[in-house]
Amino acid sequence: MLKNLFDKCVKLASSKLANYALGFVSFIESFFFPVPPDLMIVPMVVAKKENYLKIFLIATIFSVLGGLVGYMLGVFFLDISVAIIEFYGYEEKVFQVQNKISSKGGFLFWVGIMFLAGFTPLPFKLFTIASGIVGFNIVVFFFICLITRGLRFFIVAYLTYLFGNKFSNFIEKKRCAMVYRWWNFHCNDSNFFILAF
Repeated sequence: MLKNLFDKCVKLASSKLANYALGFVSFIESFFFPVPPDLMIVPMVVAKKENYLKIFLIATIFSVLGGLVGYMLGVFFLDISVAIIEFYGYEEKVFQVQNKISSKGGFLFWVGIMFLAGFTPLPFKLFTIASGIVGFNIVVFFFICLITRGLRFFIVAYLTYLFGNKFSNFIEKKRCAMVYRWWNFHCNDSNFFILAF
């Protein structure tokens, strides 16, 4: 299933509707979709190097908007939020986070986790939803999402701009292994999110 989603995202990256598709994937990845927008950014930048800044901006803006939707899901739709979190196997951990945030130093702990989630392969969607559930400051949340997602997507777009086909060929050769590792990382109980507690 994941390989099919990956292949569809890569195919969309080469279509005439690539910018819209990237915006859509970036948006929904922030609160439930399992395929990261990075996988569309690379082939899009390879195809149109001169548009790497536009591509990074589309991914960033729509990812942050999707993050706000994830936050609102956590605030207003707890049942849906819990279903998404259960899918990834983190329901107990989110409620542990809620207790940790209410303790001394909890705010700084969550700020650090949000920076990691926005910039690394940690499951960003879980942190957007969990931020709403625990009532994290929405203004701080917005700026963390904007900075971290922007930085992440800029690095991907810029490296692709610099190294073009070499970077794309590397991604293509390692595709199956990368998809497996990414999925395993997001669904494995030994990842950072769980170790943080």
